[in-house]
Amino acid sequence: MKTSERYKGIIEWFEKNMPVAETELQYKDPFQLLIAVILSAQCTDKRINMITPALFEAFPTPEALAASTPEEVFKYIKSVSYPNNKAKHLVGMARCLLEEFGGIVPSDVNELQKLPGVGRKTANVIASVVYNKEAMAVDTHVFRVSNRIGLTNNSKTPLETEKTLVKNIPGPLLPIAHHWLILHGRYVCTARKPNCLECGIREFCKFYNKQYINSEE
Repeated sequence: MKTSERYKGIIEWFEKNMPVAETELQYKDPFQLLIAVILSAQCTDKRINMITPALFEAFPTPEALAASTPEEVFKYIKSVSYPNNKAKHLVGMARCLLEEFGGIVPSDVNELQKLPGVGRKTANVIASVVYNKEAMAVDTHVFRVSNRIGLTNNSKTPLETEKTLVKNIPGPLLPIAHHWLILHGRYVCTARKPNCLECGIREFCKFYNKQYINSEE
């Protein structure tokens, strides 16, 4: 199967079967989403959604968070992964947001990466989710699924995966395609044991065809 055929089949299936796909992080404004995405690194969305309501209530604005200390923030996020570093990042992010951007979360990926705790993946999430920009955030799910199903060819880095997906997926679909791949990886194409027999895109999947179809020939 040609790569173009694989992309076409997978995109068409998701458009038909998952016309609505959104982040599972709970937030009310760009500032809250930025906090949630920073916290979600190497941690589950479920865990983040458990601790952010109290955090958002305590620090509802960039000004409130910037005026706090990492020690204060730590009390609210101690159950997430790497809480000490993330507490420092959140306070630093809020202060930088005020000093550099007037408290407004920027839409540009490069500008976003100037904020402490914001790498390329987080920047792409904010750009695509908040501002509907044609950006592709690559987390562990997207990286794994893209390689496994054959959208990428053994990409070695998230950036390599990002570039390949951006090249092959129509720009306007990139924001939702990010969520298609995340949700597919979270609930169907799981890390240890993918649920191939329940997968709607298996006929286009490189892994499935190699494991199940070719092995029967």
